[in-house]
Amino acid sequence: MADLSSNPNSNNAENHLNHPKARFMDAMDIIQWEGFWFEPGLVQPAMTFRSCFQAQNNDVVLTSNIKTGTTWLKSLCLCILKNPKPDEDLDLLVEDNPHFHVPTIESTIYSTKPHIDLYKAPSPRLLHSHLPYIVLPDSVKNTDCKIVYIARNPKDTLISMWHFFNSILYPNQDPFPLERTVDCFLSGVHQYGPFFDHVLQYWLESRKNPQKILFLKYEELKRDPKGEVKKLAEFLGKPFATEEEIDKVLWRCSLERLKNLKVNKNGSIVYSVPNSLYFRKGVVGDWKNYLTPEMEEKINQMSSIKLEEHGLFL
Repeated sequence: MADLSSNPNSNNAENHLNHPKARFMDAMDIIQWEGFWFEPGLVQPAMTFRSCFQAQNNDVVLTSNIKTGTTWLKSLCLCILKNPKPDEDLDLLVEDNPHFHVPTIESTIYSTKPHIDLYKAPSPRLLHSHLPYIVLPDSVKNTDCKIVYIARNPKDTLISMWHFFNSILYPNQDPFPLERTVDCFLSGVHQYGPFFDHVLQYWLESRKNPQKILFLKYEELKRDPKGEVKKLAEFLGKPFATEEEIDKVLWRCSLERLKNLKVNKNGSIVYSVPNSLYFRKGVVGDWKNYLTPEMEEKINQMSSIKLEEHGLFL
């Protein structure tokens, strides 16, 4: 069984003695901090990020809950900002996994000792975090740096999460019961949960300041990829010059292409999780193959209570 607590900060001096504790899928320890649940080794890096990180005005910070389209968003923004021309000779996605090029701050940057020097990174810096808005550094919130958040239908998020953690925590075994995973999801007791509070924080902030925070929906990216990616590029200040450039970025970042690249079939970036696990189906509505009507209704009710009254429909 993979150990997601094998992070060098898991045994930090604080030891998280005062944090509520839980067990996710009967195999993964998580603790509560600032109202959200985390693998213990992530809390100290998240605290360091919040207290030490100095954002620059042209930074781009991608944000998401887990299993909501993070890999796709990283790939798209990487191509738009770092590989903007349809040049066959330069394709960063062939060179390495998207999670290498766009590091998730709390699980890579501040989880290493010594910390990777972010201030040597070429401008504009392109970074990512799964952290909720409430714990982002003040410098991210108060400078002109831009935030892009991607949200996904909670039912598809849940199923993707269930598959992902079963692959890590229960390899070559019967999967952890889906009905119990649904209970974890609805109670919010899961990695980076509660899901609904996470999404809502970014949604409300994006409504207050749409020039700073772009709120994307995974389903809309699937429905109208050209329109949504064009909007993304304009928000990032790198509008496309031609339709050909949009088509090239979409092709480069397509799931089928990425999952078949050598760099994504082999190796790992974070916690020894195989790169291949970040590329499963990527479809809309896969939850229909798994959830019972009762499970569906419970999740729909939670979505209605938590999100829809604020004008957010996923």
